[in-house]
Amino acid sequence: MMPTEPTGRGSEKQNWAERRRQKIRDEIERNRRGEYTVPTWVLALALALIVGAWAALAIFA
Repeated sequence: MMPTEPTGRGSEKQNWAERRRQKIRDEIERNRRGEYTVPTWVLALALALIVGAWAALAIFA
């Protein structure tokens, strides 16, 4: 006879998958409400590219 709830690694995997789906749903809801924010690393990368391009123009022009 099979238990009603899976045990062992399968249930752990299912719980991980369900938590992942819930995180994605929550993020989509936040974005729809306008709470979207750009990650800090993206802003830092954009700043580095702008400064690098400006420095390249100043050096090689």
